[in-house]
Amino acid sequence: MDVWIWYCLLGGCAGVLAGLLGVGGGVIIVPGLCVLFAKQQFPPGLIQHLAVGTSLACIVFTSISSMRAHHDKDFVDWRIVRKITPAILIGAFTGTWVASSVSGRVLQWTFVVFLFSVAAQMFMTPREHVSGTKIGYAWLSVAGGLIGGMSGLVGVGGGSMIVPLLTWFRVAIRVAIGTSAAIGFFIALSGSAGSIITGLRVPGLPPLALGYVYLPAVAGIVCLSVLTAPLGARLAHRLPVAVLRRGFGVLLFVMGGKLLMNLM
Repeated sequence: MDVWIWYCLLGGCAGVLAGLLGVGGGVIIVPGLCVLFAKQQFPPGLIQHLAVGTSLACIVFTSISSMRAHHDKDFVDWRIVRKITPAILIGAFTGTWVASSVSGRVLQWTFVVFLFSVAAQMFMTPREHVSGTKIGYAWLSVAGGLIGGMSGLVGVGGGSMIVPLLTWFRVAIRVAIGTSAAIGFFIALSGSAGSIITGLRVPGLPPLALGYVYLPAVAGIVCLSVLTAPLGARLAHRLPVAVLRRGFGVLLFVMGGKLLMNLM
């Protein structure tokens, strides 16, 4: 199958997951891109870096679509977004700088560990609370810096960390998902900028790569992800999310296991 079709299919799946679970889609995009980039015979030492940077660039567009769909249903708490954004921007940029400084193999191991942790989390039931609890700026700044840093390092939108954080602070689960989509935009914006800047002078990059962002993959993934993210957001308010989370968790365990075997 032509690689462009695979990019589009990957984008469609990532968009649905972004809107449905508030996870940004990076946990699907990154391993998918690693497989596709390997098939395109990109330099092995650059594949993970390109997958991370390209994933973050894709999430910029996917998160906008998902964010608008959740905002239309009044499920985005913009007070939280405003408080956490400065730390998120700094953390995500720092994460991409760290990612550019380590080997592709170290980056792959980091992503596999992250993937298994997200998969395990999908089997935990998020606490359901009434929204409206005030969250301290200091706590959000510390958490935002750490979440942004990890997201920039592994190429995700941070939803797998943001949603549990917000529900811990007694934010309703559907508001947490919508707010996570909005925060994911700023993570992806800062992280993709960092991936471009840190990769600009790296030798051996494939044609049409802007730093660690491979533009053809961004175009293919985004063309469907922006259409399917609103669908995922609508499904989040209609389907039993707990069942879907567990199904997604099984998928992540399988993907993580395959990546682990490739590393052994």
